[in-house]
Amino acid sequence: MKQDNTQRLQPQFDSERVASAALQAFFNLSKQWGLSAKEERVLLGTPPESTFFKWKAEKSATRLSRDTLERVSYLLGIYKALNILLPSVRAANEWIRKPNTAPLFNGQRAIDRMLAGSLIDLADVRRYLDAQRGM
Repeated sequence: MKQDNTQRLQPQFDSERVASAALQAFFNLSKQWGLSAKEERVLLGTPPESTFFKWKAEKSATRLSRDTLERVSYLLGIYKALNILLPSVRAANEWIRKPNTAPLFNGQRAIDRMLAGSLIDLADVRRYLDAQRGM
């Protein structure tokens, strides 16, 4: 009888390591964008205050929800796209706080759209920037 080695060959998913890396990346991005704690919480999906401040202090967690990981992923993609599209780190970091006449933003700032609280809002900003990059 042939032994199935599929399970043994797949790498183990280390949720604590992924969660810690995601939070470190998020709080580094937050510092660059000058986000307030209130803005950070909304962008992370409004976790309970005690949980959020623990994450912020320790920059680690035993695990994050799929929603939180997706939010961080979209935000990192937005950060990356801005740094590719714009001529300087400063311009990239300031872009989220400048009014935008693109139909998606309707004169509002990108941060206002992202702070609406929905994962879809983050995805829309990411798709907009990817389209600007020609992706």
